[in-house]
Amino acid sequence: MTRYGGTAQCLHGWITPAVNEREAVGNRKPILVQTEFVDPNILIADGPLLEQWRAIHNTIIPTAPLSTDDVAERSTRHRLTLAYVDQQLVGNATVRPPQLPDAVATVIVRILPEHRRNGFGSAYLQAELDQARAMGAGRIETVVLASNTDGLAFAQAHGFIEHDRYLLNGDSIPFVALHLPG
Repeated sequence: MTRYGGTAQCLHGWITPAVNEREAVGNRKPILVQTEFVDPNILIADGPLLEQWRAIHNTIIPTAPLSTDDVAERSTRHRLTLAYVDQQLVGNATVRPPQLPDAVATVIVRILPEHRRNGFGSAYLQAELDQARAMGAGRIETVVLASNTDGLAFAQAHGFIEHDRYLLNGDSIPFVALHLPG
């Protein structure tokens, strides 16, 4: 995928990147995607885009911030993506590929607070669920920080059912594990 200029392929088709001159970094200019879709354009987060992915993760999950190295390592095991709508970065997602023996995949969609309740999360979730199923998922789970009441309500509204709560070492706010029935 072309990152700076030219044409880029997103998961919903081909797009032409637009450059925002005010956000130019050095000699490289970041892409802001011009959308022609109602649903978000989804780009694989790699290279310099991993920092944008990390910033969203750490905003939505402040109790478990990730370092640049943490994210780089995760990108070797998981599918990390960014969603854009009308040249705006609206969220990120993680798809942990299905693990044997039960082919359980984990899909986590994070939408920035200022972009919630516009349908972006639903479209993004559906695209990422489709990816998990294409990877062979037999069961799909998600994880939400318990203090993220918007995230919990979103997951439950999309059919996820809570099956566990757990604390990471040193944390006081639990994570909620949920799954899609069936």
